[in-house]
Amino acid sequence: MTAKFIVIEGLEGAGKSTAIALCQQFLTSQQIEFINVREPGGTPLAESLRDIVKAEHQESVASETELLLMYAARSQLVHNIIRPALAKGKWVLGDRHDLSSQAYQGGGRGIDRTTLQTLSAMVLKGLQPDLTIYLDIDPVIGLARAKGRGTLDRIEQEAVSFFERTRARYLELAESDERIKTVNANQDIAAVHRDITQVLEYFFQGLN
Repeated sequence: MTAKFIVIEGLEGAGKSTAIALCQQFLTSQQIEFINVREPGGTPLAESLRDIVKAEHQESVASETELLLMYAARSQLVHNIIRPALAKGKWVLGDRHDLSSQAYQGGGRGIDRTTLQTLSAMVLKGLQPDLTIYLDIDPVIGLARAKGRGTLDRIEQEAVSFFERTRARYLELAESDERIKTVNANQDIAAVHRDITQVLEYFFQGLN
């Protein structure tokens, strides 16, 4: 079976970590060899860029600067980790990918689609996830959960309106791409797990 690239997406507090753990269990049960990656990050240089993106700075961080840092980190991860793993037959399970930039920097920051498409094409060179599970959550609920975990980073401290715009773009993109499956993360955890498992089972059925 050709190696696949699966990504988990969602706003802060949507439950991505729990969803990733569930996907890990599922892939293991299918005897699939896989690696885990996260964005931004995943390589030494990309992790350094992650720290820069998330940290508070004395100067204002321009939206374009944030976008370029995200794509610089993604370029390192794709070139050094994701593509080599897939070429070796290993599946890749990602915590965020390009859809995050389309939603956060495109929807949240309002960066134009042409700029996003140009950067995406340059960095990814056609690479796309085979399956993206988008955990959809009300930003107010998600942020409340995130605050319960501890100190918020620079992006997590944005106003609710920023996350509402980000969520709207997520939903728009999910509606237009059949490879993106939306799961209602406002439900109780058992229902969310059930829906994620159903998505994974349906995906695997399509591979046979």
